[in-house]
Amino acid sequence: MLDLFEETLQPDITWIDHWLSPGAAFAAFAKLMDEVAWQQDEMNTPAGKMPFPRLTSWQGDPNAEYVYSGIRNVPKPWTPTVAMLKGQAEITANANFNSVLINRYRTGMDSMGWHSDKERELGDQPTIASVSLGGTRTFDFRHKKTRLTHTLRLTNGSLLVMRGRTQLDWAHRVPKEPKTQGERINLTFRWIHVREGE
Repeated sequence: MLDLFEETLQPDITWIDHWLSPGAAFAAFAKLMDEVAWQQDEMNTPAGKMPFPRLTSWQGDPNAEYVYSGIRNVPKPWTPTVAMLKGQAEITANANFNSVLINRYRTGMDSMGWHSDKERELGDQPTIASVSLGGTRTFDFRHKKTRLTHTLRLTNGSLLVMRGRTQLDWAHRVPKEPKTQGERINLTFRWIHVREGE
């Protein structure tokens, strides 16, 4: 576990458990289930192409394209509930966002492996605001050098803001949890830096 007294081994994060009221969180979840255009991308593995273990959607400003895991994400227009959550997240995080990756975890077997959000489009030290709706899921940080871990339980209506060197020094994941019940929607708001001429 993370040594909470060693500042150099703490991710630069802010976590707000009850960022949205339960009523507001459940209402947003229900609206997103209907208004988001969900898709299931495929990733390359040694065994060939495999479907991602979750559904996704990418929304944002027209030029906020994002490439990760070999997939070029062209943004769909902001939907009303996503735009509303973006505005609230910008106020809390004191940052501007022009895009969002939305993940839908249908069961505890849907997951996301260890990774860092360090693509060049995000810049060196991005601020990323992560809104959780629906079922509670484990969220692990792992320090890239020491391998020490720090675990959160992301609850319905919570907000996690990652900033500073978090993506440089830490990896994170949402592990499989077979006994977990209920779906979860996660929105990670970010700023995509668009190069001139693009």
